Amino acid sequence: MARSSLFACTGLLAALLLPVPANAQQDTAAQPAAEQPAAPADGAAPDADASDDKQAPIPFAGGQLTVTQKEEYGEKTLSFDGKELAHNYVVYFDQIAKVAGVDVALFDVGDGGNACGPAKVMVWKPEGGQVESASIGGDDCGAPPAAINQDAIYFVPWLMPGGSAQVKKWAPTTGFTLAGNLTYMPEPGTGWKDIDASKYSNIIDAFHNEAVYKAATRLLGDKLDEVTTSLLVGGGTDRTASGIIYASGCVPHDCGGNDGFMAIDAKEKKLYFARQNDKPEPDAWPALKTWPADLRAAVQKAFAPPQ
Repeated sequence: MARSSLFACTGLLAALLLPVPANAQQDTAAQPAAEQPAAPADGAAPDADASDDKQAPIPFAGGQLTVTQKEEYGEKTLSFDGKELAHNYVVYFDQIAKVAGVDVALFDVGDGGNACGPAKVMVWKPEGGQVESASIGGDDCGAPPAAINQDAIYFVPWLMPGGSAQVKKWAPTTGFTLAGNLTYMPEPGTGWKDIDASKYSNIIDAFHNEAVYKAATRLLGDKLDEVTTSLLVGGGTDRTASGIIYASGCVPHDCGGNDGFMAIDAKEKKLYFARQNDKPEPDAWPALKTWPADLRAAVQKAFAPPQ
């Protein structure tokens, strides 16, 4: 899945990297996976490269963690001294981190593909016990990005405009607990004059702007989520001759069948959205006939079937 960035939220991660009571509730802005600061690594993969099909054994807890594959196009298996811990088509070593005084080996395990990130698998050995494993994200299209501190690993969800989700934390001694709630918010005080499309890797990044976010909410109402989702798989922006910024995208795994279009007229302080459908004209907000001619031409070109 194309991970379009929305905006940085260093304050959130700074807070998460401090001890947080399990019942603490946090309402703050979201940060996408693409902009998450890399979690500090206490261990590195010896000769294990995510670009290699064959990964070297990893010394751990007096034994070895191995990733093996019996068939050329079959699943990979994560094991500790022959004991299977996880399996899927993608299994890659991430790092070894010290969490609550315990060495924890982190692996990414998933189906592969570009629309869903992998689950995160944690492997550790309790004092006097056997190697154990736990995972997050296997049933809901990948795990939220992980932020690691000395006491716990925090899993920070990536939010769509208008969304909210729980932040979970994990430690080898306590398992998974609730760290707080995360709510999408734009950057307060930002307006039309602050729009800079050169900084957008995807036009959804524009929702970081408070003026854009409020205008989109008014225009789309309860369609906000489905329209923004139709822009998820996309790249940078284009500009009409009159200066209107625009871009098209699609829903992951449904490109060509569920496509979206968004345009920003910063000068006139207007937004335009469209979604492809099986009708002669796409659904549009506002009505397509009210759009500037050059913008109507752009959306028609974006939704035209491949030749």
